[in-house]
Amino acid sequence: MTNDDKLAERIKLLREYGWEERYISSTEGWNSRLDEMQAAILRVKLKKLDADNAYRQQHAYKYDKALKKMPLELPGIRNGSTHVFHLYVIKTDQRDELKAHLQNHEINTIIQYPVPIHRQKYYEEIVGELSLPVTEQVAETILSLPMYPELSSEAISQTIDATKGYYGG
Repeated sequence: MTNDDKLAERIKLLREYGWEERYISSTEGWNSRLDEMQAAILRVKLKKLDADNAYRQQHAYKYDKALKKMPLELPGIRNGSTHVFHLYVIKTDQRDELKAHLQNHEINTIIQYPVPIHRQKYYEEIVGELSLPVTEQVAETILSLPMYPELSSEAISQTIDATKGYYGG
């Protein structure tokens, strides 16, 4: 607690990646939002982690099977590896249009890190003008489809149908 507004603002920035707004870092920061209450909740949820990951994998399988013929790049899994699909991130050159189409169908998607880290105000001051063309291209084309353990089959089907509808499939 503090009565110093400037200090309070600085601490808020430090605790969450230096974000002034979501995904936009204006200063250095960390991901240190775990407090005692969150830790207690996570301790209980940890017992369900394997089951929750299995649900995510099942959801991802449904997306993979249904969307594989669409002009999308789907998440890959390296040979000999597994994936828990914390996120289900696709790539498309029509990302913004697809996002708007899905939103029109009441399907929420997320653009993780729309501004690459090296282009964030704070980090640009550290590294200067840096060209990372692959990173920049990925930042312009990735979109996270709905993904969480409790996601219903109906919601997955709705996302699949709307995505196929966008591409005329």
